[in-house]
Amino acid sequence: MGQEVDRRVFTREDRTLFRAKVRECLDVFARMLQESRFDAENPCTGIEIEFNLVDDSSDPALRNIETLEAIADPDFQTELGQFNIEINVPPRALHGDGLAAFEDGIRATLNSAEARAADIGTHLVMVGVLPTLAPGHMTAETLSSNPRYELLSDQILAARGEDIQVDISGPETLSVTSDSIIPEAACTSTQLHVQVSPDDFAGYWNASQAIAGVQLAVGANSPFLLGQELWRETRIALFEQATDTRAEELKAQGVRPRVWFGERWINSIFDLFEENVRYFPALLPIVEDEDPRAVLERGETPALAELRLHNGTIYRWNRPVYDVVDGRPHVRVENRVLPAGPTVVDTMSNAAFYFGLVRALVHDERPLWSQMSFSAAEENFHVAAQHGIDASLYWPSLGSVPATELILRRLLPLAHRGLDTAGVDPAIRDRLLGVIEQRCLTGRNGATWLSQAFHARFDADAGDRFAALRAVMDDYRQLMHSNDPVHSWPLA
Repeated sequence: MGQEVDRRVFTREDRTLFRAKVRECLDVFARMLQESRFDAENPCTGIEIEFNLVDDSSDPALRNIETLEAIADPDFQTELGQFNIEINVPPRALHGDGLAAFEDGIRATLNSAEARAADIGTHLVMVGVLPTLAPGHMTAETLSSNPRYELLSDQILAARGEDIQVDISGPETLSVTSDSIIPEAACTSTQLHVQVSPDDFAGYWNASQAIAGVQLAVGANSPFLLGQELWRETRIALFEQATDTRAEELKAQGVRPRVWFGERWINSIFDLFEENVRYFPALLPIVEDEDPRAVLERGETPALAELRLHNGTIYRWNRPVYDVVDGRPHVRVENRVLPAGPTVVDTMSNAAFYFGLVRALVHDERPLWSQMSFSAAEENFHVAAQHGIDASLYWPSLGSVPATELILRRLLPLAHRGLDTAGVDPAIRDRLLGVIEQRCLTGRNGATWLSQAFHARFDADAGDRFAALRAVMDDYRQLMHSNDPVHSWPLA
């Protein structure tokens, strides 16, 4: 939810007006879909990456405002916690050297930002959950100073009516409470955007849902939280719990969570926006002056601000996006499954695998989602979050199969085909998908490297857990800037 908002108190009238306006926006959106008023001629892809900030000792650096001032690049912006920032990478087409251009641009931008941040004693780290975060960092005082974050935190806590409870069990167990949504700030992700035509949206969203577990298995990079080793992608459980507006009684009644995998395959992008309006009360009922019907009648493009704001407070793992660029509307899938890091080449390999695989699945004669229950896709998602690259996943005609075997034998060939049909340069395709192949052959991704490196250090450091984690993150930062893929990293 990136919209700038002022600190305010919402009234009952605000909520009533917002509900009416967001429903009006939904009606206008439906009409736009019927009239095919969308830009789909030259679809682009986009990437957002969230970073943690650390100091010279690899502890969290609560200095995002000073760091942004030092970086002085408008592509970077604040995130929820004072130890987070985010970069929005300019969108581009995939064909030809598009993926390599993404990679080169991100590396150059990251190197420049790191050099400038280092001048004030901070460093950028791409990791799903920063292992050196300690309980003392999980307070409302570490929220970013932008009023929208405090406002959003207040609204989630008010809707919930009690403190947030985080309970996660893996190799170790964590149970903590929070009086703000600051635990959400521990979750740093890579978000992949695919612009599509409205007619193709349902296929891309369904395919993205179906492979979400596979993405997590091969890309997991978040095994530690507050010093405890939990899920291989702990970020999933943490994000689901840290933004949950439901008290226990509402959970028992089956009220849907705002961090939501969903509950069915869809036929249209409209299905998702309509569910958002039907199931979820407003968190930020801010009404703009635009009359969307009048704008549409003039032949112009409405912003649909209320619909977009509401959509931004419902955290689907694959989110529908309506946007307007240069007066032309478009829709896209925002894939929010992956953690940040470990390196730029790992990030781009994850992106190439996703972009190629979803494209191939969308164009299969028999859609994958016609062979697989939605509940099976959701179960894969959470199993992969727990076990990472060691997960076994359900797949049609195969049953339960190790994720690495599924990727090597079935999915990598599909991803190759999808990138081929997108016109991606074969050498770039082979290099990036080769990283995914090697992760599967070695059984090592970011989460396994972090866990193995920690245990090697922890045993050597006589039980000083955070000293071991700091040492691991020192190594991680150096290796991250080498841009060698994580499966090739040494452990010491």
